[in-house]
Amino acid sequence: MVSPSTLFLILLFLSIPFSESNLTIDYYKNSCPQLENIIRETVTSKYISVPAAAAGTLRLFFHDCMVGGCDASVLISSNAFNKAERDADINLALPGDAFDVIVRAKTALELSCPGIVSCADILALATRNFVSMAGGPVYTVMLGRKDSLESNISSVEANIPRANTTMDEIIRMFESKNFTVGEMVALSGAHTIGFSHCKEFAYRLFGYSRSTPTDPSYHPKFSAALKKLCANYKNDSDMAAFNDPMTPSKFDNMFYQNLKRGMGLLESDNGLLRHPRTSHFVDLYAFNQTAFSNDFARAIEKLSLSGIKTGNQGEVRRKCNALNTFQT
Repeated sequence: MVSPSTLFLILLFLSIPFSESNLTIDYYKNSCPQLENIIRETVTSKYISVPAAAAGTLRLFFHDCMVGGCDASVLISSNAFNKAERDADINLALPGDAFDVIVRAKTALELSCPGIVSCADILALATRNFVSMAGGPVYTVMLGRKDSLESNISSVEANIPRANTTMDEIIRMFESKNFTVGEMVALSGAHTIGFSHCKEFAYRLFGYSRSTPTDPSYHPKFSAALKKLCANYKNDSDMAAFNDPMTPSKFDNMFYQNLKRGMGLLESDNGLLRHPRTSHFVDLYAFNQTAFSNDFARAIEKLSLSGIKTGNQGEVRRKCNALNTFQT
């Protein structure tokens, strides 16, 4: 005989729609049929006016998914009661245009189908579209994520690699989230677009060691150009260099080719070439664009499903920068 408590749990489970506990490609087919069109129009408009928003949104998505899963927690602003992920030191440089495109898409969707589409799904779809527009692979985005119910600044530091994080530490970080070394190297290829601020790598140019002020891993002509570009970085925090100076706006495998030429901008990138567990992937992707595109697509699909919230694990925020509890 089934106990009353067990019966209650069974009835509760049966009362939850199937789509609430499982992501699907057509999750919003009936509830918000204009979703894809609205995302496409919003992203296209932003990309035409600010091409760098592609790299910025991809970075925003990565920083969201690596901390507690793909749940839009990085979009939440701090308030008097809580310091949110967004204010962590490593997130302060996340570009405003990336946040802006999500706000624009959310605003349009709230007019078309209010209270239906989560900010987490918007970020996942916008990232996919930006990658495609920049020349990267088209990949599948499953839908039905809910937005997180929390965002804490203390959760960030241990989950996002820094420019000087060792390759062993980065590998451990990704393995703890069930990513293989190959998947980590493929995801690192996101640095084929976008830029990094001089302060993130200036120590490699001006203070690498007492005997060698400039990191000898840099190609001499590349480091000389970077020194000119970043000469005033202490007074101008906005100074930056392209991660891929050859094809900075094209999502291709040039990032890996640059590593082999001594043009890896960040020390963490350069580590991919030198570590015995990652170097052969660099060789493969530098030589084979198709292999990189296919592996990146599989890896980011996997990333997009990391730590997702469904059902009553989360909510659909009315505004992406605040929990519904704190909205009026």
